[in-house]
Order: sequence, then structure tokens, then C-alpha cells
Amino acid sequence: MMIKGGFTSYGQDIGILMMPTVFPRIPGDIGNAKTFPFPVRYRIVEDVEVANLSKSNAQERLIQPFIRAAQALEAEGCKAITTSCSFLSGFQRELADAVHIPVFTSALLLVPMIRAMLGREQKIGIFTMNPALMTEEIFLQSGWSAKDVPVCVSGMSPDSDFARLIIGDLPEGDSESMDACMRDLAHQHMSAYPETGAILLECPNYAPFAKLVQEVSGVPVFSINQLVEFMHACVSTRSF
Repeated sequence: MMIKGGFTSYGQDIGILMMPTVFPRIPGDIGNAKTFPFPVRYRIVEDVEVANLSKSNAQERLIQPFIRAAQALEAEGCKAITTSCSFLSGFQRELADAVHIPVFTSALLLVPMIRAMLGREQKIGIFTMNPALMTEEIFLQSGWSAKDVPVCVSGMSPDSDFARLIIGDLPEGDSESMDACMRDLAHQHMSAYPETGAILLECPNYAPFAKLVQEVSGVPVFSINQLVEFMHACVSTRSF
């Protein structure tokens, strides 16, 4: 049987674009390789400022380092690419067009599927770090419109310990405080939007707390982690 080469290393089918951050990435975070039951390949995107990702006035300058990094992951043999920063969903089309393998920048791509599974009277809760950035433009890049899909968006106060840790890119934090912040967010959301039928953790850094959110809310919880595992199953199909 002939075997095919062409790469330096193998078996890392999912490539993950990472920002140059230092905050703790606990198991469950996309930046912690122990999160997944299979190997992943990381590439740190240099020469980009995290704070500028949401600024539309510099889109062309911002996207180029990510395009180069995505193309490098493809050249290294990855079969699909995702990112550690969901605000890159604003560049979903540009990144997908730049390579020849699937790109999924955000868990927001799951919204049409979740919508199809819910009753028409139910809404999809979206947990994000910055609700102001959850715009129609972002949704359209992800393949759907808030005009057609009923969503309710919730986010933490920028003064919360969780937000300060992630946004401030601090090297140390308290796990119990992070638990408390996520628990409060889930309680507040369900109190404000009892019609929520499912919750989507748009922020990848919320993913380690999916079980906690599910216990508080009592509804299905989706995150980038489930999408990564689904895509891995699609590009590295099991034999039967």
C-alpha cells in the first residue's frame, strides 16, 4: 500500500489561530490542548493588537496577519481552521476565501442549526464578552440574520473579575471568582429572558464553564468546543 507524505508532522487535523495573550487558559478553553480528545495545531498570529480587532476602520490591516497564519496552517497539513477569538467572525468570509479548507471562526455559525431545533416561541441566548459588538454585520458573516432568528444577548460587566482577567490579559486569576461570574451571568440571563431555549457561548473563554451554565439555565449549551469536535469528525471520519 502506498503512503503519502509532504508535511513535516501529521495527525493535527484542526488548526487554531491564537492571539499572543498571557491570561490563564484552563482545560475547556480552546487555547488549552487538553480540551480536545485529539491533537490540534496552534499558530500564534503575531503583529496584531487584540484591542483593535473590533475596530472596523482598520479591517484590511488587521486581517492580513490572520490570512497568512491560516495559509500557513493549511500548508502544514491542517484540514480545517478555527480561531481563539470569536470577534474574528467579522472576517469569516475573508478567511474562508483565503484557503482551500473549511474555516469556522466562531460558534455563531451554529445558530441556524440551533434555531431549527427550537420551537418558534423560543429564543437563542448568546453569551458574549462585549454585547455591543454583536451586530447584524457579525451575524451576516456567520450566515444568518437577527431579523430571522430571535436571539437575546447577555454579557458580563467590564468591571467583573472575569472580564478584567481576559480583556486585561492578566497572567493570574481566581477560578472560584470566574465560576461566580459565569453563574451570575446565567442567572441574570434566564431571569431576563425566560423564553431562552438554548444558550450559545459566543466567547470561547466561556466554554470551560458550559456545564455550570447548563446546570443553572436548564437548557442545552453550545460552544466552539462542540464545533471543533464536530468539524474534526467531518475531516477525519471514523472507519466502521
